[in-house]
Amino acid sequence: MNHRPDPVVTTAQGAVRGLRQDGSTAFLNIPYAAAPTGADRFRPPRPHAAWQGVRDATAPGPNAPQAERRLGSIDMTPYFGTGWSRGEDYLTVNVWTPETPGGDLPVMVFVHGGGFVAGSTRSPLYEGSAFARDGVVLVTLNYRLGIAGFLDIPGAPANRGLLDVVAALRWVRENIAAFGGDAGNVTLFGQSAGATIVGGILATPDASGLFQRAIVQSGSGLGAFTTEQGARVTRAAADALGIEPRLDTFAEIPDERLVDAASALAGLDLRTGTHRDPLIGLSPFSLVMDTQPADAVAAGTGADVDLLIGTNSEEGNLYLAPVGRYATSTDADVDAAASASHPHPAELVEAYRAARPEASPGALRSAIMGDALFGAGSWALASAHAAHPASATYAYEFAWRSEALDGQLGATHTMELPFVFDLAGLPQLHGPDALFGPGKPPADLADRVHAAWIRFARTGAPGWAAYDNERRTTMRIDAEWAETDDPHSRERRAW
Repeated sequence: MNHRPDPVVTTAQGAVRGLRQDGSTAFLNIPYAAAPTGADRFRPPRPHAAWQGVRDATAPGPNAPQAERRLGSIDMTPYFGTGWSRGEDYLTVNVWTPETPGGDLPVMVFVHGGGFVAGSTRSPLYEGSAFARDGVVLVTLNYRLGIAGFLDIPGAPANRGLLDVVAALRWVRENIAAFGGDAGNVTLFGQSAGATIVGGILATPDASGLFQRAIVQSGSGLGAFTTEQGARVTRAAADALGIEPRLDTFAEIPDERLVDAASALAGLDLRTGTHRDPLIGLSPFSLVMDTQPADAVAAGTGADVDLLIGTNSEEGNLYLAPVGRYATSTDADVDAAASASHPHPAELVEAYRAARPEASPGALRSAIMGDALFGAGSWALASAHAAHPASATYAYEFAWRSEALDGQLGATHTMELPFVFDLAGLPQLHGPDALFGPGKPPADLADRVHAAWIRFARTGAPGWAAYDNERRTTMRIDAEWAETDDPHSRERRAW
């Protein structure tokens, strides 16, 4: 029996050896930027030094410093991973490519979620062999998180985690042909915080030309903090650490203390005289921009990039059901959710009650939270992008309901991810405490969702009618798929 040696690819920094696996090849833990250490944790990403010989790329590497994340009774380790895998050289990519890649294959670059403080390429949901199997070169990446990635520190560039993603895109442009990919056909896609980052990059002129298509899964084009809000977080972080809020003082703090301080900022009130908290208190970290990404896109930035954007039907359930707050929600909780989300809460509640007359307080609370976090910002970004005819806009709503927690989890935040990556059979997703619960999704749903994402990456069209600002056509993805026009018109108008 002949054993073929594992493949070696030469990048601009040096050669890497990958690992063959079931018709695809994985190259793991390839640096795209220098290790962020000391004061460099708060500076723009720098090129990684070249290496001699062949670097092993067959095992996962370290990830960004972070605390372990839990969400009540649901096992979210397939999503968040197992926490911090320590090591300084963590600004890396994983690449999956067909075993015999040929050339000029579409490239998809994924940005993970995790509230800007957690997640990594080590998470089981981001294993990319299904993309390689179907003729796509998939790239996943780590980026700086928490204080190192997103705290707005005087003397340091803002949004350093976003700058890391742009640096990874530059690495892709320079190196992806060696893995069989077409540097002129790159789709940048992300979920949750990663999707908000994708929207931020779409609105970043310096990233122009690095990607041709974008997919925003449960992100927000209205999710950035103002500089005033960012400064409030910085002051609180400095107080928690007992330092002055300056680059030189933060540079002296070890990663362990930065992680602890980031965790201590939960629940910080970021409402100001002119702005509400776009993350309604769920995370003290986001992009910091005085112009929201949706507004920059409305002005024409990113107009030449095709966009696929959508949310899940019951986004907010993830923040209520696993911690026992869905079934116990009251009308007062609905009012409180509206007050945290909107300058006219009574009018917002009235609009949601009119749109959902049979909804329980838990369902109304979840809907308001979900749209505050993701829906309103996605509608704004879709409408801003669709106003420019140079590229296409497509919208979706993922509606398949998990049976977890007696059906309370439903079509919640993150539920589409296993289908996008064609990993619905992952054992960690099935069971009483798992994301899918005791039930099984439709047998062909992952195949169909995964194929639509790849079709969009390959052709710029996922397989349904484009979104425009008259019809707002949206594909509702469930056991059966259906195009609907402006499915949330009442709620959308309330925002």
